[in-house]
Amino acid sequence: MLETRLKALGQLKGRAAKKKPRTLLKLCDAGRLRGGLSVALDVTPDEVFSPLIHAMELAGLRLLDVRVGLEPGATRLDVRLHDGSVEKWEVLGVEGLVHNLNDLCRLQPEACPCAVLGEWEDMLQLWCAPRDVLAAGAAERWLTARNLAAVLAAPAGFD
Repeated sequence: MLETRLKALGQLKGRAAKKKPRTLLKLCDAGRLRGGLSVALDVTPDEVFSPLIHAMELAGLRLLDVRVGLEPGATRLDVRLHDGSVEKWEVLGVEGLVHNLNDLCRLQPEACPCAVLGEWEDMLQLWCAPRDVLAAGAAERWLTARNLAAVLAAPAGFD
């Protein structure tokens, strides 16, 4: 059973409800996954930046500026990286931000990649978990994420 496996991996929090969720989407929505985030579909990347880098345990990032992007629906973010350099990102929605943060995550092996689980109850369900947990979920076929290849990518230097 999924919840038993997640508990064994140390990824569940709180007490189970009488009617148990049976999917990662439902567990995330119920607030039961460690590192799980439910994000409203109309939230902009700059609004979720801080909670996301906290859940991913990405150290030393700072959002400096936010502007409407050149492409419709895009947001331009000026981000100071952990080494002090500044990058300008043009991202399409929260999933675009997750993509960029997962790229940075590869440079910090202790960080937790973010899996985009999908939509549930008009919310985007995200799960930031240790690499070994995500790899186990993929291998055991209970983790299906929109960005599975990105979350399974090895840290830089381990390719």
